[in-house]
Amino acid sequence: MTLKACILAEQAVPRYTSYPTAPHFTAAVGSALYAEWLRALPADATLSLYLHVPYCARLCLYCGCHTKIVQRREPLDAYADTLGREIEHVAALTGRHKVSSIHWGGGTPSMLGAARLAELAGRIAAAFDLADIAEHAIEIDPRQCDPEFVRTIAAIGVNRASLGVQEFSLHVQEAIGRVQPFGQVSAAVAALRAAGIGSLNFDLMYGLPNQSEGDLRHSIGLADTLAPSRIALFGYAHVPWFKTHQRMIDANVLPGASERLAQAEAARQMLVGLCYVPIGFDHFARPEDSLAQAAATGQMRRNFQGYTTDSADALVAFGASAIGRLPQGFVQNASDIAGYTRAIEGGNFATARGKALSTDDELRARIIERLMCEFAVDLDGLAAHQDFAAAFAALAPLANNGLVAIEDGRITVTDAGRPFVRLVASAFDAYLANGTARHSRAV
Repeated sequence: MTLKACILAEQAVPRYTSYPTAPHFTAAVGSALYAEWLRALPADATLSLYLHVPYCARLCLYCGCHTKIVQRREPLDAYADTLGREIEHVAALTGRHKVSSIHWGGGTPSMLGAARLAELAGRIAAAFDLADIAEHAIEIDPRQCDPEFVRTIAAIGVNRASLGVQEFSLHVQEAIGRVQPFGQVSAAVAALRAAGIGSLNFDLMYGLPNQSEGDLRHSIGLADTLAPSRIALFGYAHVPWFKTHQRMIDANVLPGASERLAQAEAARQMLVGLCYVPIGFDHFARPEDSLAQAAATGQMRRNFQGYTTDSADALVAFGASAIGRLPQGFVQNASDIAGYTRAIEGGNFATARGKALSTDDELRARIIERLMCEFAVDLDGLAAHQDFAAAFAALAPLANNGLVAIEDGRITVTDAGRPFVRLVASAFDAYLANGTARHSRAV
């Protein structure tokens, strides 16, 4: 790996699951404005629903999510009640819109328990039109996948499950505080498939403490024996200034920039060799999977769940810290559970911040999304009269290193540049240079 590549890989940039990115949300968008935006949704607008459950039974040291460790039942029941009220608040303003997809994330959604999940699913079905739903997905901790839970999610219509695997090597699992033997993951997969949930995603990670390239290859090989439909390969983001529990990970045993690059490339080659189609910069899918098909036809999108086939007009999010997107802009609920609960119980929305989109924001968002999804964008066709001199200046070093090609207003990320696509996208980020947020490594 060249020195220049390592230097580029060390640069810190956003993951661009939104633009503008969450650090640039402000309190200018609050509960009243969110209500106004919901009322303004056209009657024929389709919705995607996201429900965030910010609880886990145990702390995973690598985690960058908004979550809280809980062992008692009472907080979970109270949170489920509040989620139900928030669903009713939204439905009272929007009416019975068609829903194209539902996603339960966290945290660990199964922490709510089978009965509570079924109850909330019933509230969703009563509030919205689910007749044409294409995907109903849930994130699963394989260590919490008992038969009652599996029966329940199948009964409420879940047709895709995403399992947090991360790594199969015991010494790496011990270093990240998440020990789950292969047999445990295999049993969860078998139970889900037996219940009719055949579309399975695995999350794997590179750049973990004590992790070698051999460990990663071993984990990919084991994962492949379970034949997941998709694999998301994430680089561990060590952000101890943001997630203080990550200070429990010894930074001295984290792979360096050259090792991370080598791990990412070795994993990509192995997954392609196993007949997975590379999707964007960190996803892989079986050729018959809907994500691979959407990528092939230019219909893939990117949102807070990563790469997606979802094309709904609005993403409506429920739960503490959850982020939604409406045509007018982004909204985010209060991250603290107490503040979120007080707002909803008081009959209000819990919107704590957000970002109303300008015309320039919308244009740059389209450019960044196309780069992240297709590794190319035609600026002449998309924004012929826009001045992107600053962006071209930022791209010049990448072009000189063979990572991007620029010709007649068309920007193409080369094969060598694909691991660095976030850097390419950042050239069009009008907020990044003036922001104070700290981000993870580019690769």
